[in-house]
Amino acid sequence: MPELTPPAVQRRTNTTLNAYTGTFGRSEVLHLLRRTLFGFDFAQIKSFESKTLEQAVDTLLTAPSAAPTPPLNNYSLRTNDPNVAFGDTWVNAPFDVNFENQRKYSLKAWLFQQTQTKTNSLHEKMSLFWHHHFATETLVVNLAVNSYAHHTLLRTHAFGNFKSFVRAITIDSAMLDYLNGRLNTKRAPDENYARELQELFTLGKGADSLFTEDDVKAMARVLTGWTINFLNKPYNSAFVATNHDSNDKLFSSFYGNTILKGQIGATAGDKELNDLMDMLFSKDTVIAKHICRKLYRMFVYYDISSDEETKIIEPLAQYFIDQGWEIKPVLKKLFMSEHFFDNLNRSCIIKDPISHLAGFLIQTKPEYPTNDVDTEYSIYQLGRYYGELIQLDLGDPPNVSGWPAWYQTPMYHRTWMNADTFPKRNQFCDFLLYVGYVKNGFNFHIDVVDVALQTSNPSSADDLIADLTQWMLAMPLTTAKIAELKAILLPGGIPDYNWSDAWYAANDPTNSEHTSQLAAVKSKLQGLLKTITNLAEYQLS
Repeated sequence: MPELTPPAVQRRTNTTLNAYTGTFGRSEVLHLLRRTLFGFDFAQIKSFESKTLEQAVDTLLTAPSAAPTPPLNNYSLRTNDPNVAFGDTWVNAPFDVNFENQRKYSLKAWLFQQTQTKTNSLHEKMSLFWHHHFATETLVVNLAVNSYAHHTLLRTHAFGNFKSFVRAITIDSAMLDYLNGRLNTKRAPDENYARELQELFTLGKGADSLFTEDDVKAMARVLTGWTINFLNKPYNSAFVATNHDSNDKLFSSFYGNTILKGQIGATAGDKELNDLMDMLFSKDTVIAKHICRKLYRMFVYYDISSDEETKIIEPLAQYFIDQGWEIKPVLKKLFMSEHFFDNLNRSCIIKDPISHLAGFLIQTKPEYPTNDVDTEYSIYQLGRYYGELIQLDLGDPPNVSGWPAWYQTPMYHRTWMNADTFPKRNQFCDFLLYVGYVKNGFNFHIDVVDVALQTSNPSSADDLIADLTQWMLAMPLTTAKIAELKAILLPGGIPDYNWSDAWYAANDPTNSEHTSQLAAVKSKLQGLLKTITNLAEYQLS
């Protein structure tokens, strides 16, 4: 008999974008925070439990009031930068070819640092979303300061107006460098950015995106003359009128056979760019659906069936248009929908590498050094390096398309997990639980007792395990697995009071058994946290 192939499981949901009206309890809070934050501690759970759903979402959609401290010179202890003192920022320093690589790696460490900022805002995760969407590579862009300005731009527009965002990205100094816009002149038009602007950044590659090769060429001509002003510090974009093609540009029937009138003079670049944005965003439904699909894959689920397309993507896209391309209202509508809280949409996404690494550190709250830039940045570099090992190198996506896990069919998020990356995920957690990262005499490690102290009743083995597993795991464990975890704290089936007695002694310096019990408690907690973080369930969001 021929081998029978079992039918594929069909994932279906009947929920819509209608407002969620169910209970907003701990399970819902945990789901919301897992999808919107890199990580959160137990105190944040309690804080969000005191809010209504709308209050919680509004909190998440509030950007930090202050911009982060810019990246610092962390490299001059090895090679002195005469333009920037050690510990000062290099972002306003003169260009120096001898220090570009050091500044780029300083920036990459700084990007990981931002993921470590304890916050109740989605802002950091949205910055990563836009880093993926408007992808540039730090090690390809010629100047570190341009890449810093690019990431500042992503942060500035993260919750803002998408049309304004696209316009700003088009003449962003890093993007002008990365996709050759600075080389695009009337004598030698470069089509690179014009293609990606349509194919990746706005319209997408779907069946309803029918721009032509002639449209790419015409759009490139519109954008001729934009370059980078290397005289300013920091460097910014500039328009050189003599390099601009001032002839009219004809577009295809996809754009309604629009003719963009050629302009001359110093303002020609801005005028034609504005006309280009208006023409491009006249394809509003195509653009809105493309962006809403990307948001859906990041925050809800990777697979979009015909049902989800009809019930979620299309109405959300229309709402995006109705809101005048404002990003924040779209996120709010999605996060407050019954579809977002549908049980089928919970615990079903594999954490991206940065959510895994940064989330573990935010949960366990290791102590960072103070007034020691060299050690502090080496820790951020460690996080960035492990991100690279497990397929998300902050600052350097594989190419202009971003990271495949967020767009590549059919694997999508399963791309994050394989026989190489899963052990490395575990290795990062195990290393900081058992050994710690030592630099300049400082040991960056997890204090497992402090982790346990975050929970409601750490003196009870049952309560401790219940709190840790609910907090750290996206789905409940079986009774048998819970029993295995309890056996770590109470080996051989010894009575529960043994853990309670050990816990109290370990936390009482006056107890005669304090030293020995503290060592025993730490060892058991290390084993417990290692087991939890090594579970497949820990990899889910």
